[in-house]
Amino acid sequence: MTDCKPIEACNLTKCYGDFGAVKGVNFEVSRGECVALLGPNGAGKTTTIRMLTCFSPITDGLIRVFGHDVSEHPRSVKSMMGICPQEDNLDPDFTVQKNLLVFARYFGIEKSIAASRVDQLLEKVGLTEKADSSIIELSGGMKRRLMIARALLNEPRLLVLDEPTTGLDPQARQLVWQLVRRMSQEGVTVLLSTHYMEEASQLTDRVIVMDEGKILLEGEPEKLVQTEVGREVVELWNMPGEVLDFFRQEKWPMEQIEGRLYIYDRVGGEVAGAIISRFPEQERQIRQATLEDVFLRRTGRVLRD
Repeated sequence: MTDCKPIEACNLTKCYGDFGAVKGVNFEVSRGECVALLGPNGAGKTTTIRMLTCFSPITDGLIRVFGHDVSEHPRSVKSMMGICPQEDNLDPDFTVQKNLLVFARYFGIEKSIAASRVDQLLEKVGLTEKADSSIIELSGGMKRRLMIARALLNEPRLLVLDEPTTGLDPQARQLVWQLVRRMSQEGVTVLLSTHYMEEASQLTDRVIVMDEGKILLEGEPEKLVQTEVGREVVELWNMPGEVLDFFRQEKWPMEQIEGRLYIYDRVGGEVAGAIISRFPEQERQIRQATLEDVFLRRTGRVLRD
């Protein structure tokens, strides 16, 4: 099993009655990789993670974690994995330290080893001074760091983070990013789901974009930006007819949505130069293309509930 990949998903399917939440998904994660699952609400990200982490049965297909089928060997799989869920499920009746010590029992970690490991993890996540504090005294960022510390108690080979920074302020988000980077540097394989495109760009080696239960595309963030969008995005609004007529005749890919025109420039500078020279008064924004542009082009700009 030493050469097995941390994650192998083959024809992974999840149905609720007639509704297909995940539809025949195939992907792999290699050792030491940090990979993000991206997608709008209802794309199937969390359902995929719940099947991977043995919290939801698989309808069809399979997932192997380091060669172990999650359906057949859930205990072995969980012993190799650290999980930080979306929801705050810390025990409010225990202190910060007690939350970790009690959780260590689930893995059969000896008391002396658990105590030492808890102290080390609290220092790693910057919560040593909060060891005797109750959970209700912690900020949202502190709770999230504590949940990551808890996910690391069993020294996992695979760390699974489901939207680890949702609702956190920028400072707390940066602290979580630092922790994830440190885990990757230490050789831990990381799979995370996120709604933050900047987070995926900053942290991951590769992203997998899902929508409606299927994988739309995957690859390195920078390469996806280049191949799917280009170097620059020019956004126009309050366009007179002559501007629309001009760009409709040109070669650049574009989208017009609710009165705004998005023009994608693979080279950089071409679209901006055309606007500045021909329509200098046109209201515009010229910016570098990002992973968010890839996401919106592939999944759409319409809000979903």
